Amino acid sequence: MDKNLHIAFIGGGNMATALGAGLAGKICPPENFHVVDINTDARAAWAARGATASATPDSRLEQCQVWFYAVKPQFMHEAVTTSRPFLRDGTLVISVAAGIRGDVLAGWLGATAPWPKLVRCMPNTPALVGEGVTGMLAMPGVTDQERRLAETMLASVGSVVWVADDAAIDAVTALSGSGPAYVFRFIEALIEGGQRVGLNAEQARELALGTLSGAVRLARESDDPPAVLRDRVTSKGGTTAAALKVFEEDDFMGLVSRAMQAAAQRSRELADEFGKA
Repeated sequence: MDKNLHIAFIGGGNMATALGAGLAGKICPPENFHVVDINTDARAAWAARGATASATPDSRLEQCQVWFYAVKPQFMHEAVTTSRPFLRDGTLVISVAAGIRGDVLAGWLGATAPWPKLVRCMPNTPALVGEGVTGMLAMPGVTDQERRLAETMLASVGSVVWVADDAAIDAVTALSGSGPAYVFRFIEALIEGGQRVGLNAEQARELALGTLSGAVRLARESDDPPAVLRDRVTSKGGTTAAALKVFEEDDFMGLVSRAMQAAAQRSRELADEFGKA
């Protein structure tokens, strides 16, 4: 833990709260956090955990070596504009805001030239329980040491995957960023399907969640690819084969692929929209 490291959160909502919980006591003390958020309850919650908080950016930001921008994309330009006067040379900026390309944000941050110390991230909501996965993109001016620091901080709420460019962040958005919603939708379908074949809601929920979590753990710990694991469950002419035949007839793989393509396309469209500010 580095007692000399100070971290700012511009936006103190759910994702910032998850990051703060992961970082507190591991990376730096919670007293070293400064949070900017217009919401009174959010500021009070951070203050209760030891952080300082303000409704608008102020000079306390100048003491922070790392800034997290964790606001909704439609508010990002305003957040940057109001906080930029307190940005000091060498500050590492980490954006967890969806839909803002790295080069666009670097341009907003820099007074005369694009801000070089910038890492763009796409986390997902399981970060709220320490099980997130985050796609990360470093701008060229980020040093290896700064990359390691950024990775360590995001790894406090799950795993991280580095990518090479903003196009890859669009792909990350389509897979892991939006992915929890796909999984939740599938869980809903399993629960509903379980009830249709005779289970009650509580039984169906427990079986669905247990099946998903067990299958994920098996896939993670096995050296075999998912297709091999699937084949081991599937006996010729058996119940699993009958179910998978329905999936294949309705082009399940194609459906998932098309859904992800739609998400990636929407990510690109939003980046174009928000990048006009």
